[in-house]
Amino acid sequence: MSFFPVTRPRRLRRTAMLREQIAEVKLNITDLMYPIFVVHGQSIKREINGMPNQYHWSIDRLPELIKAIKEAGILSVMLFGIPKTKDKYATENYDSNGIVQQAIRNIKMLHPELIVATDVCLCAYTNDGHCGIVHNDEVDNDQTLDILQKTVVCHAQAGADIVAPSGMMDGMIQAMRYALDQNDFNQVAIMSYAVKYASAFYGPFRSACDCALKGDRKSYQMDFRNKKEALKEAKMDEEEGADFLMVKPALSYLDIIQDVSSSTTLPIAAYHVSGEYAMVKAAFEKGWLDERAVTLEALTAIKRAGAKVILTYSALDVSKWL
Repeated sequence: MSFFPVTRPRRLRRTAMLREQIAEVKLNITDLMYPIFVVHGQSIKREINGMPNQYHWSIDRLPELIKAIKEAGILSVMLFGIPKTKDKYATENYDSNGIVQQAIRNIKMLHPELIVATDVCLCAYTNDGHCGIVHNDEVDNDQTLDILQKTVVCHAQAGADIVAPSGMMDGMIQAMRYALDQNDFNQVAIMSYAVKYASAFYGPFRSACDCALKGDRKSYQMDFRNKKEALKEAKMDEEEGADFLMVKPALSYLDIIQDVSSSTTLPIAAYHVSGEYAMVKAAFEKGWLDERAVTLEALTAIKRAGAKVILTYSALDVSKWL
């Protein structure tokens, strides 16, 4: 008689129901946050170059999107604004009638329970495309903090639930927390892009934000070769008062998500960025990959690594697949 193993892991993989019953990680629509790009104008729903099925939305077209988000069961969105004009000091970012501020108020009227987060970075608002105020070819960290303070207060006044700084400025969380608390917005949470790498995966996003970047962002975003630095950045932001810690990008940084998650009790967010999204879309259009299968696998891997919130352009698609 041939030898047979006593332990057979395949027993628990035998049927779809067995596999579903014992799955360690299950992706849910409530795990996902949907990014929205808002623009000035009327009747605009314009597809973004390099990001199939993602659009620039004017305020008057938001009701159809918010209806779809509500029906999908998505709990939260992240707003990105494209201003009328860009300037040195990113002034529309903290204008009470700025495009993001208009969008917040509109969304809260349409769907009051929806969690509205706002990206408060300066890059879409500055004429050089940098995430801070530039003087003598250098980003002035501390002057940028002043702009971030004005911006988060303005977004909070419009009704934002969460403000999310992505510029990787030193001290940004402490400065923002102080400004919010001093203006009686201590209930507004901060989702810090605590660990944001200078990545090549952001290309389509820069098109989405009409970002005319001059140079690069390597002097303030993290070097992708560094791992321990991620833990340092996350610890600093936690100590300064962050409520969430984000890792961006996601798929090439699953080890970082796992390490940061293991080092904190704060919820971890991860951004499945435009380049990661675009690659799957392009491969699907070529007939090389099954978009549904690959996307669900990728997002489940991000959750398995430790993310509690996943920003993804695939959220509406996932709601149908799940």
